[in-house]
Amino acid sequence: MSQVKSNKKFKWALDFNPKNKSQTSEILSPPGYSQSTSVSNAESSKDTDSNLLLIKKLWDVALGPLKQVPMNLFIMYMAGNSISIFPIMMVGMLIVRPVKALFSTQGTFKMVEGTQAAGQKFVYIIGNIVNILLALYKCQSMGLLPTHSSDWLAFEEPILKAEHIGGGFSML
Repeated sequence: MSQVKSNKKFKWALDFNPKNKSQTSEILSPPGYSQSTSVSNAESSKDTDSNLLLIKKLWDVALGPLKQVPMNLFIMYMAGNSISIFPIMMVGMLIVRPVKALFSTQGTFKMVEGTQAAGQKFVYIIGNIVNILLALYKCQSMGLLPTHSSDWLAFEEPILKAEHIGGGFSML
């Protein structure tokens, strides 16, 4: 009984074994397949792919600081303008991280070479400067930057009085 079932073909069953050799020549090659691929062509395409991958990775590194700007804006909003430990730590990190990144720019891009190297470094530096400016804006909105004349009163000389009046008489 099991032989009867195994011999029976289902309409959804496919047979991939060719019954004769003439069917194998009818099968076309898939798109993009070439039998004449040489070893040197494969190596050059591998080098090109690795160079493109390296350039793409370096652009991701260069755009990293600019990708942090929306998150920094959100954190600045959530921290508020009060002077307490969390906003002070947040502003400190907003300043310290980009400054450290600016000082290590050469180490970050030490393997960069080619026509896009200058552009990648420029975008990286601009992104870090934008983050520093965000931190300075947050300091100003918290009142930590001395931007008003009243912040500098300690350095002002007291006004010398030209005359003193006492008892209705002028004394010079």
